[in-house]
This record gives sequence, structure tokens and C-alpha cells, in this order.
Amino acid sequence: MTTHVAFLRGINVGGHKRVSMAEFRAFLETLGLKNVKTILVSGNAVFSSGGQSGDRLERLLEEEAGRRLGLETHFFVRDAGELADAVSKNPFPKEAERDPARLVVVFLKSAPTPSAVKALQAAIVGRETVRAAGRQAYIVYPDGQGTSRLTIDVIERHLGTRGTARNWNTVQKLAAALSSS
Repeated sequence: MTTHVAFLRGINVGGHKRVSMAEFRAFLETLGLKNVKTILVSGNAVFSSGGQSGDRLERLLEEEAGRRLGLETHFFVRDAGELADAVSKNPFPKEAERDPARLVVVFLKSAPTPSAVKALQAAIVGRETVRAAGRQAYIVYPDGQGTSRLTIDVIERHLGTRGTARNWNTVQKLAAALSSS
């Protein structure tokens, strides 16, 4: 069995795409996933599966969420090693220590090209800082995300791939949940 974490994009935010975590857990269990735990209400789950790849799980979860829950959204799946790698490659360790709520990891469907990352960096109009490693982008929002013009739509448009963001506190909770599974 392989342990994974799944991130849902854009649920339970601003009253849109409401899904209870109990319903989400039950949905994952009906698909045969084991040891399912949800973390926070923003759509994060840790579970074990019988060796399916992250890509295959993403497709399955997206299709079945649409069919069974009427939920059209994107799933981003990482196994325990991939999440540990994302944590270890954080290019902003000082910011993670000082103000983890203002450091965000954007989990991406595919790794952006260096030119796409440069285009995103050039598009920043505020004080945000972006770096990328593999299928993750790391962003420091020194003035907070709420008023930033560096939105997920801007990020996706410049990087050319879908993504979902979690702050460093949430990433740490998920990493801890994976290591205890």
C-alpha cells in the first residue's frame, strides 16, 4: 500500500463547491482507498491505495467526484516521498520559520518551464516572491494573500498548468499526517 495526500482545488472557499469532510471521507472510502483522514475543511486527505500512480488517482478522483458528488474540481495527488521532497525543497526556510501563514506552496499538475516561471516573476506587481521546484511553486506573500493581485488565475495563466495553494502551516500538518500513517 502506498500513502498519498490529495488536495482539492477551490472547495469550501467563499461558499462555493461546498463539501463536508465526512462526505469527502466516505467518497474516498467507497473508491476502495484505505486509512482515509481529512485535514482541515479546505479539501485535504491522506489515504493509502494499492500502488496506483498519482496521475491515475487524480483522474479517478476527478471523474468519480463529478459522477458521484456532482463536484467538478481538480485533484492534486502526491505520495509521501513527493510531499517530503516538496517540503525539503522549500526555497524560503527563513520565511517558513518567521511567518508560515504567508508562505504558500502551489501544487501543480505539471512542472512549469523555466521561461514560464520567469514570466510569472515578471508579472508580479506587488512584493511577492516566487520560486519553483518540480511540480510545486513556492510563493511568499509578505502583505498577505487577501489583497494580493498574484491570484491562482494569474499563476496558472503564466505557468501554463493548473494548481491549488496551501499555506506552509497546512503543508506541515499534511506532512506530519503522512509520516504518522
